[in-house]
Amino acid sequence: MLKKRLVGVITVRGGWAVQSFGYRRWLPLGRPEVLAQNLDRWGVDEILVQAVDRSASRAGPDFELLDRLGRIGLSSPLIYGGGIASVSDAARVVQSAADRVVVDALMHDDAEEVRRISGHLGAQAVIGALPLAVHEGGLRWLDHRTGREGELRPAIVELFRLGIASEALVIDWRHEGSAGAFDERLLESFPVPEVPLIAFGGLSEARQIRSVLGSARVAAAAIGNFLNYSEHAVQRYRQQLAGVPVRPATFSSAGQP
Repeated sequence: MLKKRLVGVITVRGGWAVQSFGYRRWLPLGRPEVLAQNLDRWGVDEILVQAVDRSASRAGPDFELLDRLGRIGLSSPLIYGGGIASVSDAARVVQSAADRVVVDALMHDDAEEVRRISGHLGAQAVIGALPLAVHEGGLRWLDHRTGREGELRPAIVELFRLGIASEALVIDWRHEGSAGAFDERLLESFPVPEVPLIAFGGLSEARQIRSVLGSARVAAAAIGNFLNYSEHAVQRYRQQLAGVPVRPATFSSAGQP
């Protein structure tokens, strides 16, 4: 049986790590590389850095941040999303520091470029991110650049059916930053059952994380704000998830207990 994963999420805005509430309200946390070192030391399975303002400003990926992260020498695999608009962007992100890339708005703007990224890097290196909400029994997609909601277009669903991404990051954007509020209907409603899902947004309570990871469709639970409150949060989650087939804890040399 494949082991489920715990992913630590760092949200970056204006070059600084922030605590995010529905991608609409922000509280500063500090330097992203410091948070990444902490998550690495505490034993998360992967670290996801999402630079949420790079696409809206057309600034491209934050290569300065990636360079700093690369110099840290993280032992946890690094996932990066934010500002990726081309094959060259994605390739440079992987060359800089990341093991995998996240594409989000690009799936709506230029599906063909997403196919080219997948062809160049391989689908295993690509994650498709979808900020979603359940509305009247269907799924609605949030364009985080404009704050407007719209339908989840069939063309986006087709990208996942074609296997351009190894996983889908399903973001409950309405409850992101709210404790214990992830809407599990998003997982049931995702229209491509063969694609493994990473659940993110409002996951904080071990009981709900256990429920989410219990779904055969879910490969990982991603946690952001709620890992910042205590250096023992990751270990506590693992203890409380006893019986769930999560990966065993690993620690960087700096984080050995």
